Parts: sequence; C-alpha cells; structure tokens
Amino acid sequence: MFEGLRDAFEYVTGLKEESMKPIVETINGKIYCNKNLVRYGKEDLASSLDVNTLSAMVDYIKGMPEELREKMVLHIISPTHVKLFSGLLDEKRREYLIESVAIVNEFQFDKYYDQERFLIELQANFATNEDLETLLQVSGNIQAGTTASYSDDGISQKTTIKSGVQRADVIVPNPVKLIPYRTFQEVEQPSSLYVFRIRDDGGEPMFKLVEADNGLWKNAAMKKVKEYFEFELAETPIMKDGNLTIIA
Repeated sequence: MFEGLRDAFEYVTGLKEESMKPIVETINGKIYCNKNLVRYGKEDLASSLDVNTLSAMVDYIKGMPEELREKMVLHIISPTHVKLFSGLLDEKRREYLIESVAIVNEFQFDKYYDQERFLIELQANFATNEDLETLLQVSGNIQAGTTASYSDDGISQKTTIKSGVQRADVIVPNPVKLIPYRTFQEVEQPSSLYVFRIRDDGGEPMFKLVEADNGLWKNAAMKKVKEYFEFELAETPIMKDGNLTIIA
C-alpha cells in the first residue's frame, strides 16, 4: 500500500517538474516560449544621473570622460528634457548616463485668472519686454464693474481703465509678443505671440492668454539648447573626434 502511495507521489512530482520546464515552439518561422526567462550574464549598465540644468550635463561630460562610451548621443527630447546615452552596444541596447529636466514655472495658458493672480503670474513667469509692460498696465488698471460693458468684435476688445481719478476707454492689445520662462535658464527664452482676452465674472475682470504660434517656440528653444551644447563642448576630445552626436 505504502509503495503504491510513494509511486503516486513520485509520479505527481515528476508531472510538476515537467510542467515547469519551458516549452519552445517554432510557428511560421518565429520562435515562441511559454515562460518568461531571466537571462544571466548580460552586460551591466550604469544607472542614470538626474539633474536639472544644462551646465550640469556639460560639467559631467567634461569632468568624467572616462565614463563615456566610444560613441555618445546627446538627445534634446523637448525644450525641458535632454538625455545623454551611448551608441548601440553589442546587443542593440543603449546606456543612459545622465538626463536633465528643466525646472520651469508653468503659466497655464487658455485659463482665466482673476486680476490679482494674473498680475502675479505675469511678473513671475515672463521676462520683461515692451508688450509685457503694456499688458501689466492695462490689466492692472481695469476698473471693476466695467468689463461687462466693453466691446468685443472677436479680434479686438475695448474696456475702461483708470488713470488717477480719470477713466478712459482703451483698446486691449492683441496679439502680444511675450517671453515666458519655459526652457532651460542657460539659453535665451524664445518669444511667442499670444491672444489676450478679458471677460466679466460677476463684475470682476478675468484675464487669460492663448498661445497663437502653433508651438513653433518649441523648435526655436530646442535649437537654442543644441547651439548651447555645441558651443560649450566644442573643445572636448569626444566632440573634436566626432564621437558625440547632438540631435534635436
């Protein structure tokens, strides 16, 4: 009796072990396996460094040349994101060494702000230029309770502002050319055109800016980032030897 039980247990154990073995099949010339296999002996790759400036990436490339591969690629992914990685390794993989993500104060375009918040956001998130000064003057001096009666033909708007004790009707500037902070601080911030709109909200003025350049500023910003790296890395051995490719 016990011999029979032992044989049964050995048979079941054998079935279990057999079921755990990977099954490899070739179907229509493609190889399939029913298990997720973990491979040992792969080449170790470095973990990426995370920074927030372009200068930190330049310092790394200049200061740690021994950590670089023979061929490297500097990929400007977006106006706020850059990665440095190796060329293709033996197994068609890449090693990411460092990436930088810019810290920017995001102004929310196409969103209405109340008067106080709008003035704060303009001064905090935009570089000073003539159109910004005009926008601050107009939006800062609009009389509460007057925006409900302004004229609006869909393109231009007219509203009432105060100048001392006087009130005057003014044409709201449109479009306006502004320079928001939206890429790395090491490069010149690109300017863009915006549509400035005002509406009445229970007697209080509300303001918003709408982007009007179809995202062309992104190409301009990425070009400036590329030019920054080309200038800063011009004298490095990897650049002189043609072993660093910068793409944007």
